[in-house]
Amino acid sequence: MGTTVGNRSYAIIGGTSGMGFALAQQLVARGDRVLLGGRSREKADAAVQKLGPLGPLATARTVDARERASIAAFFEGAGPLAGLFTPGSVNHSVSFREDTQAQAEAVFQAKFWGQYWAVHAALPHLAPDAAVVLMSGAASVRPIGAPAYAACNAAVEGLARALALELAPIRVNCVSPGTIDSELWRHKPAEVYDAVGKTWEKLTLNRRLGTVHEAAGAALFLLDNANMNGSTIYVDGGYTLR
Repeated sequence: MGTTVGNRSYAIIGGTSGMGFALAQQLVARGDRVLLGGRSREKADAAVQKLGPLGPLATARTVDARERASIAAFFEGAGPLAGLFTPGSVNHSVSFREDTQAQAEAVFQAKFWGQYWAVHAALPHLAPDAAVVLMSGAASVRPIGAPAYAACNAAVEGLARALALELAPIRVNCVSPGTIDSELWRHKPAEVYDAVGKTWEKLTLNRRLGTVHEAAGAALFLLDNANMNGSTIYVDGGYTLR
């Protein structure tokens, strides 16, 4: 049985674009309120405008997920929150031999520690029956090399399980997408974007990139389904099976 939907409040750090914004669209469409966070004030304001007539259901604040103080400030006055989604995204394809300490640590700072401290800061503002959805990536199960990136994604999934144990009855789950057709890739040079698409056709059962709305739909399911706890859902078109 799922939770009651509509007229509840959710926070999304990374909610001004990509999967985070796609989830925001799905939430406000059913009457929920969203608190969106992103590093750019301009993008945050634009995200609210993109929601059109549903824009009044959204509030946007700036936040830098790499800075603990910024995360804490983001949640000031928020709540009670029915849920939190932290779609931390980072692209790191450096091999073990070529990696540097600064590069490897930056991956964890942005994706692991950002989500870790987001949950910590949100905790006083979460309702007793709230749900948290973290985001990892399918490289946790099927690495492409880049061990720092693979290890970071696996660490996020482990964090979800550990937090589910400690924070119950607050539920904590994780969504693990494969490569998604998002702004991250669309802003790359055309030849890079095309190469990613062709590669993903060979690596997945679906033979295509996933969409932000497909990934956001999985996050929405984890927010709503009251019997999902400590789990990771792979939204990867079958990538982890090939």
